[in-house]
Amino acid sequence: MAETLETGEILAPVRPPRPAPSVALPAYLAPPAPRFNGLLRSAAMALDERRLFLLMPFAMIAGLIVSIELSSAPHPAALAVGAGIIGLVLAVSRRFLAWFRLAALAAAFWAGLCLLPLNGALWGTSMLARPVFGTYTATVDEIIAETPEEKRVVLSAITPTGDSRPVPMRRARVLIKAGPDLSPGDVVSGPFRFAPVPGPIYPGGFDTQFHGYFDGIGAYGNSTRPPMIVSSGNTAAPAHVIDAIRRGIADRIDAVLPQPSAGIARAIVNGDQSAVTEEARATMATAGIAHVLSVSGLHLTIVAGGVFWVLRLLFAVSEGIAPRVSVKRVAAVFGMASALLYFAVAGSAANVAAFRSTLMILLVFGAVLFGRRALTMRNVAIAGVIVIATDPASLFRPSFQLSFAAVVALVGAYENLRDSSGRDAGPMVHALGYLKGIGVTSVVAGLATLLFSIHHFQQTSPLVGFVMMPAAVIAVLLMPFGVEGPMLRVMGWSVDRMLDLAGIVAGWSTHLREAPLLTPLALVIGFGALAWFAFFRDRWRLLGPALAVPLVVLLSVDRPPDVLIADTTRALLVRGSAGLEQVDGKGQSFGLNVWRETYADSIASPAAVNCDTVACIGQSSAGFSYAIVTDPAGFADECGRADLVVARGRAPDWCGSRAVIDSDHLAAHGVQWPRWNPGSKTFEVRPAIGNLDRPWRIAR
Repeated sequence: MAETLETGEILAPVRPPRPAPSVALPAYLAPPAPRFNGLLRSAAMALDERRLFLLMPFAMIAGLIVSIELSSAPHPAALAVGAGIIGLVLAVSRRFLAWFRLAALAAAFWAGLCLLPLNGALWGTSMLARPVFGTYTATVDEIIAETPEEKRVVLSAITPTGDSRPVPMRRARVLIKAGPDLSPGDVVSGPFRFAPVPGPIYPGGFDTQFHGYFDGIGAYGNSTRPPMIVSSGNTAAPAHVIDAIRRGIADRIDAVLPQPSAGIARAIVNGDQSAVTEEARATMATAGIAHVLSVSGLHLTIVAGGVFWVLRLLFAVSEGIAPRVSVKRVAAVFGMASALLYFAVAGSAANVAAFRSTLMILLVFGAVLFGRRALTMRNVAIAGVIVIATDPASLFRPSFQLSFAAVVALVGAYENLRDSSGRDAGPMVHALGYLKGIGVTSVVAGLATLLFSIHHFQQTSPLVGFVMMPAAVIAVLLMPFGVEGPMLRVMGWSVDRMLDLAGIVAGWSTHLREAPLLTPLALVIGFGALAWFAFFRDRWRLLGPALAVPLVVLLSVDRPPDVLIADTTRALLVRGSAGLEQVDGKGQSFGLNVWRETYADSIASPAAVNCDTVACIGQSSAGFSYAIVTDPAGFADECGRADLVVARGRAPDWCGSRAVIDSDHLAAHGVQWPRWNPGSKTFEVRPAIGNLDRPWRIAR
């Protein structure tokens, strides 16, 4: 009954306050011990807050990993049936929220399982199986790199002329020496030689066939004579305009800065690494800052964030503008525009890291425009889902792994360390906060990417964030007025100082191994730790990364090989007293240089072998004997006597050595990685190409 006052006024019924909602754990989640209460309560609250969406990209990643590890490609009918079943479960479980969320995760996993076949059907290409030579007409899609002596371009619509053989691929990556200046959209004609895309240079290395297939590139090639331009592209086309802008920026930089700073500045501003000197590249790689040459999330964040911060500062001190407009929203619009412009100018260097970063920046500034909190893990999940759905092959590139790990860690750190006390502070506090943010970003991102960058250089130089990138932004903005010289010189000074410091660090690192060898299981552990970190919000989020460290040490530390056998050259290395020693092949080649860097071995000593007209034999310090058979007559003597037989032709079926690797096996499975087990007297052999039943593998 309603209560009344003495005046007779009728009041609303008095209701007791509603108790705060509590999180009820199911019986099977009842805490077994008080010390686990915090973890289980945190998990239940995360589920109650609908944070399960944050696991969507990780579920898609799990599906992609399973799809690539299957012994054969998933059948389209099986994928369609599975999708139908999951769709039915989603429809039935709408009234049961917990089951619906779990079904949504299953749908994300199944989407990951379907993405590679679907993406390949849309954008894949037939792979060239054998070399082809002839005269062809083609369209220039993209200019990857350009120097006065040569150009690396991507050609499409490759059409034979005369009696030349047709080619099956949609696009090809071609080296053109000399010849006319080319722009995207130009149609060229001339003699070209096309060759199959090579496989990985070592087991677990970058798979050029896999990524080439999804990029539509089915062959590599070169022009045997300079081609001629049949017709020029549309000068108003976006690709042509952007190429002209990139060339103009490169010319302005070259006019002010000398080498090597000019080449590095060009790489940082417009993504063109063709002018970076080999000495500078080697110094930066040894010092662990080679990533600075690639347009990445760090560059984009500094550019867009710097524009946003400067405009907010300028508008805030302007008495005529600040009261009339939302300073934060206007600065966000300009930040979005600067990110899009930088991404466009970066051209072919705008890899998945730059794409993911641009997308994340747009989501962050979009949240600012709509008055929402900008840096959230939900935005990270949205960006991850979009990148994975549009380019699933990028998951297997280091750029995605590094950038995704860094942004998850940075947003998580922001959620835990966020402090609103400086919102109304003055310009000096904001400036110090910007510098502090760059430092914290470097530390957090470096720790987050440590596992994924174990064979890649991913450390941050402070000069990049404090001097180099701000000077680059101001210089580009001043170029239309022709007064960019002073800021370019500031940028050149910072590049020179960076190279000086890199040289010092490189000297310290000369005799040190950069990182241990890890198996692919380390990446799975890393993604699992990231999923844990993204899902939880409190101190329990640190448990996943903390457990990842001992798991990696116990389960995924790898060992170097005892033998390396090249597939396309005669290079053959065997373990000797001085490390890996060269038995056959040229002393300098691209493959050998990659092996030196990967396994931290100089490969400088020749192996001691005895050779005759049919075979070469030797003994490894690891305890096994080997033979290289160059003539079929040598099989009778070496098969069964040598532990390892490497045949330059086809080996007979009766050859009974412990391991036999012949030309057919090398042609099909690529580089071979054998390691000797002295206990069992057997070899563990890892091929660079395992499963041949994939559309990106070349049919022999």
